[in-house]
Amino acid sequence: MRTVHTTVNGQRVVADVPDNTLLVDFLRSQLELTGTKESCGVGVCGACSVLLDGKPVSSCLTLAVFADGCTIETIEGMADDNKLHPLQEAFIRCGGFQCGICTPGQIMMAKALLEQHPRPTRMQIKQWMMGNLCRCTGYYKIIESIESAAEGTKS
Repeated sequence: MRTVHTTVNGQRVVADVPDNTLLVDFLRSQLELTGTKESCGVGVCGACSVLLDGKPVSSCLTLAVFADGCTIETIEGMADDNKLHPLQEAFIRCGGFQCGICTPGQIMMAKALLEQHPRPTRMQIKQWMMGNLCRCTGYYKIIESIESAAEGTKS
């Protein structure tokens, strides 16, 4: 058991966590942030993607104790005072989701992409999103959603 000091979606968190607890389980079970989904459990689908110090990680492969001293952002942290983030709005507007299981991970990965490349090319979007699988085959709408959100960031 270790004490983890972290910031999750802007809120300071201090919690006792068993050494073998995965970040996805810490978020979902201990903090009751259930937007992050576990799908494959082996880090290949991207559904569990969260941002750890601004970088995307597979929370199903990351131990919660590794988040000690870090900042974590989940899908719940995207909205600002109940106003959707522009990426969330773009996914709704463009139909970038179907069943929704992959959507939180898709949006978190897209957020990391747009923070590093505010005006990504279609190829950059495809490269960044390669690790996020959509079992409903909604890739075109996902790409269009990210492009639409990026259009909104252009000056």
